[in-house]
Amino acid sequence: MTGLSRARVARRIAAGAAYGGGGIGLAGAAAVGLLVAEAQLARRRVGNGTTPHVPNADGLYGAAYTVPGEPALRLTMLGDSTAAGQGVHRAGQTPGALLASGVAAIAERPVGLSTVAVPGACSDDLDRQVTRALADPSRVPDICVIMVGANDVTHRMPPTRSVRHLSSAVRRLRTAGAEVVVGTCPDLGSVEPVRQPLRWLARRASRQLAAAQTIGAVEQGGRTVSLGDLLGPEFAANPRELFGPDSYHPSAEGYATAAMAVLPTVCAALGLWPAEEERPDAARREGFLPVAQAAAEAASEAGTEVTAAMPAGARGPWALLKRRRRRRVAETEPEPSAQPS
Repeated sequence: MTGLSRARVARRIAAGAAYGGGGIGLAGAAAVGLLVAEAQLARRRVGNGTTPHVPNADGLYGAAYTVPGEPALRLTMLGDSTAAGQGVHRAGQTPGALLASGVAAIAERPVGLSTVAVPGACSDDLDRQVTRALADPSRVPDICVIMVGANDVTHRMPPTRSVRHLSSAVRRLRTAGAEVVVGTCPDLGSVEPVRQPLRWLARRASRQLAAAQTIGAVEQGGRTVSLGDLLGPEFAANPRELFGPDSYHPSAEGYATAAMAVLPTVCAALGLWPAEEERPDAARREGFLPVAQAAAEAASEAGTEVTAAMPAGARGPWALLKRRRRRRVAETEPEPSAQPS
């Protein structure tokens, strides 16, 4: 499928979500039947990530940066098992802890982490999670990171419905005053036990949903980062290192790779990234594009950021596509220990 074709599909899904459309099929009926049968077999082989343990990473990070009278930044994680950190054994290995530690080090300011993400959640659980995140009007998060979409694909949720729930969540959080970064649907075609033809169908469905999620989130004032790296090329090339014991959820190293892809965008949303990095760099193929085209390109290249850029024109809303430089996992500093918040 060409980039323009992917953009058109993503735009149709996003439009259906905005105007209450039903489901735009990700594949034909026969293909869906095959997808279900193969998915059931794959679930039996990987357990679909049913390991119940999720470390509690909530707490204060970067306490050494505390300054009297200056409150800590507040970071909230929403979404599914990926956002919660299912599959690792220590709190410091979860993406929330890694992001909180990274933001604290860059801002030189403590960061309070709160996690409302739930393993197994689909996008229709975001409304409940947002309600929890905004339960205390005096403690609205400064930044929210949403990672969701994989379960929507495996549970065959219509993509228009999926995007509608995500768009609503982003709108509510932005209206409350929180910045929002969405890690879009990862590439399920890279889950190790998944075989052809399910692998191709899963990759196609994942990328279509990721592109549509980007349109929906950006149009509501959020930023997105493609999480193809999370279950994508790096995982396919080195699954024993980057997948966890269940061959479905990332390992500690895998979560670190994903967190480092999201961290620059989180910092940019908080105004912590250098000003020169906010300008598009032609050498990195960054620039302004119609949002649907930017979304399609981002879905095909992990780690790519999309954010709203200009008022709508003849070709619809525009966005800035960026490929931010990110630190290698091996170069990151160990995260501070969490303290009760």
